[in-house]
Amino acid sequence: MTESSYDEVAAMYHALWANSYIPAALPALERLFYCRLAPPAHVLDVCCGSGHVTSDLVKRGYRVTGVDSSAALIEIARRELPQADLRVQDVRRLEVEGPYGGALSTFDSLNHILSLEDLHAVFSGVYEALGPGGLFVFDMNLEEAYSLDLHQWLVNIGHNSVGLSRGLYDPVTHMAHTELIWFTQTGSQDCWQRRQSIVEERCYEKQDIVQALQFAWFRSIEVHPAVELSVESEFGHGRYFFSARR
Repeated sequence: MTESSYDEVAAMYHALWANSYIPAALPALERLFYCRLAPPAHVLDVCCGSGHVTSDLVKRGYRVTGVDSSAALIEIARRELPQADLRVQDVRRLEVEGPYGGALSTFDSLNHILSLEDLHAVFSGVYEALGPGGLFVFDMNLEEAYSLDLHQWLVNIGHNSVGLSRGLYDPVTHMAHTELIWFTQTGSQDCWQRRQSIVEERCYEKQDIVQALQFAWFRSIEVHPAVELSVESEFGHGRYFFSARR
C-alpha cells in the first residue's frame, strides 16, 4: 500500500482536530446511528483515522473493527484502543470479516475518495460487509463547506509544537487541497523538526452520492444537512449526513 498523505502529519492531526469532532457531531450521531443500533453490535469504522470516533464507539460498548489507509494514524489508534480491531487497509478494497450490524464513516473522510468510481467501490465494499438490514451512516462536505477555505493560514501553537494549515478549493475541478505544516521540538529548545503534507479531497454533488449508494444496492436512503441535526456551525456548515440500509 502506498504511503498516506496523513502519515507525515499524523501526530498533528491527532492532537489538533479530531477531538473536537465528536462533541460537535454528537447530536447527529445520536439521532442517526446510536439510537438505531444498540451495543454490543459489531461496527465497521470506515476511515477510522487515529480513533477518536472509534473510542466513542468502544466506550458505548460496541465491538469495533476500524480500517484506515494511514499506518501512522492506525499506530496511534492501536496504542490508545488495544481492545479494538484496527487495520491498515485501502477502503476501496475492503477485506473484512462480516457481517457487521452497522458501518460508520465520519469527519468527511469519504471526501478523500477522489473519483466517483472509487466512491462506488467503497459503498459496494461496505454493503457486502454489512448483514441484512445493516445500517450505514456517514458525513461528507458539499461545496458550501469548501467555500469557507479562504487561502488563509490557521496557526495552532502548543507547548512544544506549531501547526499551520490552509485550505484551497478549485470550483472548476471540485478538488480541495489542505496544506499542513507541523513543527515540533526535538532535543534542545533550538532544534525543531518540520513535517509537511498536502491532503486532497473531492467535492461531490449530493445527487451523485445518493446515486452511488443506490448503485451499491443500498435502500432507505436519508440525507440531512448537519445544521438541521444541531451540529455546531464550525463543523456543520456545508456538511451533510447520509443514512442507508443494506
